[in-house]
Amino acid sequence: MVLLSTPLANNNFQISNFKLISTDNVFVNLNKIKGKNGTLIMFICNHCPYVKAIISEVVKITPQIKKLGFGVVAIMPNDTIHYNEDSFENMKIFSKQNRFNFPYLLDDDQMVAKKYGAVCTPDFFCFNNNDFLQYRGRIFEMKNLIPVNPKKNELLSAIKIIATTGNGPKVQIPSIGCSIKWR
Repeated sequence: MVLLSTPLANNNFQISNFKLISTDNVFVNLNKIKGKNGTLIMFICNHCPYVKAIISEVVKITPQIKKLGFGVVAIMPNDTIHYNEDSFENMKIFSKQNRFNFPYLLDDDQMVAKKYGAVCTPDFFCFNNNDFLQYRGRIFEMKNLIPVNPKKNELLSAIKIIATTGNGPKVQIPSIGCSIKWR
């Protein structure tokens, strides 16, 4: 388990472009996924128990996030050579099993994760319509991989605030998850 140790939302941190292969075998760049009110970029993987504990909630709230004018994408940053569970073929299986309604991309050289400063899975980055980071926190509080209060979705609440005001919430609690498996 890793507690996010890098700074939370930093109004000076701007979104960076990328071009990565999706589980649909098409290349996706930032322009294809950006929303008119903002963009959610999630760093996740297939094997992390923290991701497994929250993925159904992520899929469930994605239509609401899109209705708020946000683009949504998930990026898998782990070393697939030493962690076969996170291989591209297993990403395809994981996305189908969980009925992903957003692109799932492979960061094979790990450059996107490094550029963003991602440290764990899941790691959520919410940018406003001016492309500045406004939220970097958890989806909800968990104890023993079980949501303490699943009705209090901090990620969705933050996105609603960003979509309305362009700014993130003042209180942001870091995400907890598995460390990224660097090469």
